[in-house]
Amino acid sequence: MQESSFCSLLYRYFFFGWLFKDVGNGDMFERAAAVRHNREQARWLPTYMMRWLWWGLAFWTLGSVAELILDAAILSTFLYAAGSLSVPFNVAIAAAWIGLKGTHGPV
Repeated sequence: MQESSFCSLLYRYFFFGWLFKDVGNGDMFERAAAVRHNREQARWLPTYMMRWLWWGLAFWTLGSVAELILDAAILSTFLYAAGSLSVPFNVAIAAAWIGLKGTHGPV
């Protein structure tokens, strides 16, 4: 088994694109198989949503500590900005999950 680098593992921990197959390649049967595969892999998307939620909450908490206890306004601004990045990621993940797990007709 090949060992993955830390950067690769970190990427896979936060980003889910590697789980899915491209639906635009191949003939009709290969595209249908890719859609089925992607729908099955969608079960992991709530896990990624929770990771990004906790990431955002951790930075928000650090920003609050920096602002209220350390009285470091500039540091808290950077921490709040880093934490706010979790919101668009969660919106994108939720849209992908709803799109893949919603009611679908035959493929």
